[in-house]
Parts: sequence; structure tokens; C-alpha cells
Amino acid sequence: MPAFFWRQLREDLTRAVPPPGLRPDPSRWPNQGLHAAWLGHSTVLVKIDGVTILTDPVLQDCVGVDLRVATVGMKRLVGPALLAAELPPVDLILSSHAHMDHLDLATMRSLESPHTEVVMALSTADLIRSTRYRAVAEVGWGEAYRAACGAVVRGLEVKHWGARMRTDTHRGYGGYLIEHGRWRVLFAGDTADTDAFRRQRRGDTHLALMPVGAYDPWIYAHCNPEQAWRMANEFAAEYVLPIHHSTFQLSREPRTEPVERLLAAAGSQASRVVAYEIGAEFHLR
Repeated sequence: MPAFFWRQLREDLTRAVPPPGLRPDPSRWPNQGLHAAWLGHSTVLVKIDGVTILTDPVLQDCVGVDLRVATVGMKRLVGPALLAAELPPVDLILSSHAHMDHLDLATMRSLESPHTEVVMALSTADLIRSTRYRAVAEVGWGEAYRAACGAVVRGLEVKHWGARMRTDTHRGYGGYLIEHGRWRVLFAGDTADTDAFRRQRRGDTHLALMPVGAYDPWIYAHCNPEQAWRMANEFAAEYVLPIHHSTFQLSREPRTEPVERLLAAAGSQASRVVAYEIGAEFHLR
């Protein structure tokens, strides 16, 4: 493991986690339209015509090895915009892959409900307590799942990897296209640069949740902001909500650089980049 990870872990032992500057209020969201709030890292709360969806739930102060009584690993730079207990009832959870900063087992236990369905990457459902949810479905690239809430989730190819530990390389990974009513939302999960989004385009998409951070030195596994912008456009996304930045110190680039570069890449269309501060909301009707 790179030396900067060990330095970060030592510093994390005594560092407090400050709250975010913004706090969303999903209780005010109507049951019509598309609404979203970035809660931090790859966790986004989305409401589409009354259906509530949560992506890659990570709502604890640390991510890493789950010891049940505590989690040992990387500490957040900023707290989540909402805690699990503050969320509205969640109809559908989307889990893109098993990496610890995307699939946090303590958070998943806190969200267990007979009301909630979970869509996961292939060969990852064994990591959670599946019987404590309404249903759990593994969805691979090119496959589709119709949830009880009415939303259709389509598995998308991305360029990444899925092992939780070094040896469980059988685990899958991917992104998702969410379709509900007239709305389409792309959740790209984690991805390096790829032409897969252009090949998988299914008409116009209203909102793309695109990863933009952790590219230095991990460019082989994580796209940079310019690549994220291009891929979102190739998928015909109207708006882009950047994720996977400013929450954990996973790489070397400065904390503010991913969003700065994304806005620069967008140029005169920078108004299409939305909710890039933790806790910020986006609404489309």
C-alpha cells in the first residue's frame, strides 16, 4: 500500500470530522419531478416521481475493515450531509461494486428494511444480510431489473474492478441507468476512461452521477474530470452531478481540483454541473 495511505491513517487517529456546510431537506421534495442531493463521496439521495433511491451508501465516519463494533480504515474529510436515521424511507439502494468506500457494511446494516430493495453488482450480495431487505438482485452488464417501486435498473459496462480484498477477484462491478416514468438517471459508479458510455447510450439522460476524483495516481481505474465530462456528454446527459471527490483522501490531487477542472472542462456550459458541494440539492421538473 502506498506510503501516503499509512500517513493518512496515522493522522486520522486524532482528527475530528467536521460537518458539511450544507444540509439537504428531502422532506420538502415533492412527489413529482427529479430531485437529488449529494451526501458525500458516491452517495446520492435521488427521488424520481416519488420513488426514493440511494446510491453506494457510505454514511459512517470511516471506511475499511468492518469489525461490527467499529470500522478500521480511512476517515472522512467531511461528515455526510445526512445520517442513515435522517433519511426518508428508501425504496431502492444501488451498489456499484464491493470496494470499501462504496459498499460500507455498517451503513448497509443501518438501512435494512422490509420496504427496501437492493440492486448490486454480480457476486456481491453475499456481503450483506440479504434476507433483511425486501429483495436483493444482482444485475450484470446489459441486464435489467424492474423493482417493486416501478423503476427499471439497467446494468452498464464501466472500466474498473470489483474485488473487495485482493483475492476475491470474482466480484463484479458496473454502473446503472435508472428509468422511471419519463426520467432517466445515470449512476456511473467508479470508472476509468472508456467508450462504453457512448456505446450504451439509450436516448437522452436527465442527470448523470459521474466520478471525477482519485485519478492521481490511479488514472487506470478512475477517470479525470475532463474524461468524466466527455463520457457524460457521450451518454447524452443534460446535467452532471460529480461524485467520488472531496470526501476521503484517496489520492494525491488537491481536494478542490476535481470540481475546478470539471467546471473548466464544461466552460460556457458550467451551469450543467450541479450539486458539487456536499449537501447541495438539485431539482428538475
